[in-house]
Amino acid sequence: MEMTGAKILMECLLEQGVDTVFGYPGGTILNVYDELYKYSDKIKNYLTSHEQGAAHAADGYARSTGKVGVCFATSGPGATNLTTGVATAHMDSSPVVFITVNVSANQLGKDAFQEADVNGIMMPITKATFLVRDVETLADTIREAFALARSGRPGPVLVDILKDATAQKCDYEYLPREKHFISGALGALYKRATSSALKMPEPYQEDIDILVDMIAESKKPMLICGGGVTRSRAHMEFREFARKLDAPVAITLMGGGAMPGDDELSTGMIGMHGSQASNIAVDGCDLLIAVGCRFSDRVALKPDSFARHAKIVHIDIDRAEINKNVKTDHHIIGNAKQVLELLNRKIPQYSHPEWKEYVFSHPTETEYDEDSSALTPKQILQTIGDMMPEDTIVSTDVGQHQMWAIQHFHFTYPGQLITSGGFGTMGFGLGAAIGSKAGNPDKTVIHIAGDGCFRMNSNELATEEFYKLPVITFVFNNGCLGMVRQWQELMYGQRYSATILDRGPDFVKLAEAYGLRGKRVSSVDDLKVAIEEALEDYKKGLGYVVDCIVAQPELVRPMVSGGTHITEFLLD
Repeated sequence: MEMTGAKILMECLLEQGVDTVFGYPGGTILNVYDELYKYSDKIKNYLTSHEQGAAHAADGYARSTGKVGVCFATSGPGATNLTTGVATAHMDSSPVVFITVNVSANQLGKDAFQEADVNGIMMPITKATFLVRDVETLADTIREAFALARSGRPGPVLVDILKDATAQKCDYEYLPREKHFISGALGALYKRATSSALKMPEPYQEDIDILVDMIAESKKPMLICGGGVTRSRAHMEFREFARKLDAPVAITLMGGGAMPGDDELSTGMIGMHGSQASNIAVDGCDLLIAVGCRFSDRVALKPDSFARHAKIVHIDIDRAEINKNVKTDHHIIGNAKQVLELLNRKIPQYSHPEWKEYVFSHPTETEYDEDSSALTPKQILQTIGDMMPEDTIVSTDVGQHQMWAIQHFHFTYPGQLITSGGFGTMGFGLGAAIGSKAGNPDKTVIHIAGDGCFRMNSNELATEEFYKLPVITFVFNNGCLGMVRQWQELMYGQRYSATILDRGPDFVKLAEAYGLRGKRVSSVDDLKVAIEEALEDYKKGLGYVVDCIVAQPELVRPMVSGGTHITEFLLD
């Protein structure tokens, strides 16, 4: 059947099972939005307040559901406003297809109004980029983009379509997703199906056997649960593996939820703000098995001395990560779920009581002075945890509040924690929370922010209010850019340059301006009242803002300085 490019795009989205898109329109993408209007009964469109908010919403949708997120933007500034969101998804391996529409072919390369080399800009921060010049290639390109986004190590893919191609017509034939890589009619697309980008690496059995032998010889094994366990939804296999090894488990920022934070084997977070138990255990183990972990500079702060007494084993789907940051003694290339399934069949039940007793003699969580007149981070998070449903999705921004949330809010399933790890994007949280709520309408979604971050994304309160996508925002308000100030206090002679936020807005009044309620709290009792009100509004489809006053000197503890050995705690 003959269709315009814009209509073909809609049909291709339906092929992929897409029912939700986030975005912001403009001149060049009008043909697409006109067609989207006609498909409103099949594809829900969320107009955000800013393109960056749309990018984060599509990302949050992808992380929380395990599906591919979709984001639209127009040319020029519309597309460039996506870049931070694209880079955020890229660093955390989140599958999102970004679809932009550029100027017409006769204007390309002539500095036309709102023209930008979107492919050139996005190439370093995506898994792949495509420029569609002709409607004849549009359908196959969209199919390939989705396959790339979800296959192997997931990640964002950009499809930039010339405006001409959205208006041109050609024949379109529906092709179910399961046939996208077996139909001879797809030609080049079929050939690409055998490429390393799309092909799932099969773990070598001999590599599995080597690790089985290493486990048998170990007296002090340790596991690191990374984001790859979360992305591959390999949490049940990982938990079985940990129990069979009877080994302590440290959790990276991106691994939150894959191993329950309050599990008897969990030592908490690892790295710069990792628990003493995690960091000391990694330093003292004789076998370290890291699953789906990049060994980033926030985990392996000093690579040369990281796990210095251990044989290090790295399990990862991406060969490029092997020996990139930390030299390993053995590695297995493959999907975490598949590798762990193979290992669980091979290993017997082990017991390491003395090793665990030593590890858990060290604190797994920071304690605060609960008699203080000011709210402590732990009090806030424990109260939230006690009053919210157990399966509540938690989206965070970046900074002190993010670290406190990871330390004290015990996540229990993949997709429950939505946070920017690798790129550390302030302003990520509210858009991501909105996307998470759109993808999980039956779950409670909360947004944990700092006062600095909330200034960057509070415009998306309009989005959550209009679409009745209620999100409860908890602002950890200490009147400063907390994490940067912490570094200034500890390493820059307490010279607080450009980090004190002694200015507006009043966050409660800001919430009211968007048609929502809010409350400022400075005690646990006040916080409980605010949460009760928030849950009442939540049932009505309305969000809520809780402005939590936190003492400015409050620090994230523990802390190890970058570039130092993992047990050299600057703060304990």
